[in-house]
Amino acid sequence: MFNLINSNQSNVKNDVLSGVTVALALVPEAVAFAFVAGVEPMVGLYAAFMMGLLTSIFGGRPGMISGATGATAVVMVGLVAVYGVQYLFAAVLLAGLLQILAGVFKLGKFIRIVPHPVMLGFVNGLAIVIFLAQLSQFKSPDELGHWQWIQGENLTLMLGLVALTMAIVHFLPKLTTAVPSGLVAIVVVSGIVIGMDLDTRNVIDFVREMLPADQAADASLKGELPTFAIPMVPFTWETLVIIFPTALVIAAIGLIESLLTLTLIDEITNTRGQGNRECIGQGIANTTNGFFGGMGGCAMIGQSMININSGGRGRLSGITAALVLLGFILFAAELIEMIPLAALVGIMFMVVLGTFEWSSFRIIRKVPASDAFIIVLVSGVTVAYDLAIAVVVGVIVSALVFAWKHAKHIQANTYIDDKGHKVYELRGPIFFASVTSFKELFTPEDDPEHVVIEFQRSRVSDHSGIEALDGLADKYEALGKKLHLRHLSPECRKLLKRADDLCEVNIMEDPDYHVASDKLG
Repeated sequence: MFNLINSNQSNVKNDVLSGVTVALALVPEAVAFAFVAGVEPMVGLYAAFMMGLLTSIFGGRPGMISGATGATAVVMVGLVAVYGVQYLFAAVLLAGLLQILAGVFKLGKFIRIVPHPVMLGFVNGLAIVIFLAQLSQFKSPDELGHWQWIQGENLTLMLGLVALTMAIVHFLPKLTTAVPSGLVAIVVVSGIVIGMDLDTRNVIDFVREMLPADQAADASLKGELPTFAIPMVPFTWETLVIIFPTALVIAAIGLIESLLTLTLIDEITNTRGQGNRECIGQGIANTTNGFFGGMGGCAMIGQSMININSGGRGRLSGITAALVLLGFILFAAELIEMIPLAALVGIMFMVVLGTFEWSSFRIIRKVPASDAFIIVLVSGVTVAYDLAIAVVVGVIVSALVFAWKHAKHIQANTYIDDKGHKVYELRGPIFFASVTSFKELFTPEDDPEHVVIEFQRSRVSDHSGIEALDGLADKYEALGKKLHLRHLSPECRKLLKRADDLCEVNIMEDPDYHVASDKLG
């Protein structure tokens, strides 16, 4: 049912090796986002394991990696600070249920309304966000706990190791694709640092820097299997009122980011994922997080790009990443702790270079000014605020631009038919932005007794259009004249509550208009 592996052995090998690479890159991200949310590192690592495993099995996009993310982590801060981590688990559980309902009711199809300029801006903004996030690795706390940019030999060594990592990732595929270049880069750089005893920060240093001084000495990424537990919160209406707003935002942000990531991977791999199934997969994973002590999350675009670039295409890649991560937590935490941060930063810098749509610089002067503005706007909002907010803003602005442009497209050809009726042959939709232009087309005082509006090339799209027609009919009626609507589609007729009273309607082969289909959801 789930098609966990492809029968092609080379694909199985690529999935497994790319999964190992992703597992190594997941650790610092999960730990960092746990600190952002105000919970213990293990809560973030558990989330990375459970999100990665369950979405790979039940989700709608093979090759996509999910885990604890910054977008959802920032939403959790207030709830954890005021009510504690148990309320967070309850909110994540509820968010998962909301996501499952979104999949059941096939809401995933609405990701198709995201215009291409918004996607370009989203991708470019995402690349910038990933890049800026890596810059924090070039800082370290001083004796007073203030974060300072590293300097001197430490900076030179860090930059050198980052450059070496990027060089391996870039040039190795030109020599061989037998193993993922990212995995080789991490192993080689880690071997050099450990073998030469170079003084550079590693993963455990990063964890210790995030913890209070009295806890840092005993810090470790070693853990146990997550255990089942119902969130310890009162099962009351007051609890629901507390957690529901956070749960709703987590669910919405998680689905927006996951479905956009799905669309991006679809374009890269020239395949098609299933949006509604991904909603259900994300919901199952978040619900499980709530019961097993994880902070939840959604699709991780950076790690997904690492996986795709490393050759991971099947569900086995995500499953491998999750299981390897769990194996490291249970049995080999010491190995993960020794990985230099420079190697992981180099990997993410290569993701940035591969994610950014450099072609947007070339086309920015060739596309309409409105599209160019939307690309820049979405990129800026993504960097300044949040990916989900940026996409919503981009879709709204795109819709307003579309409405403004199409408001000018309503026009009519007029003629007198053989019955002496004046016919207005409309072209263009009647909706909120075009009703003013629509009304200006008619001259009730000068028209004959019978007037026909021909809708063969037009449609009524919203309530504003209905009101415009009703108002026009009233004007003709007040002058003792009759307004007829011809070739009005069945769906438009349903919008016109008073159509039977006002008009003689003659429907001839009128099409049905639909926004989107559920068949491919």
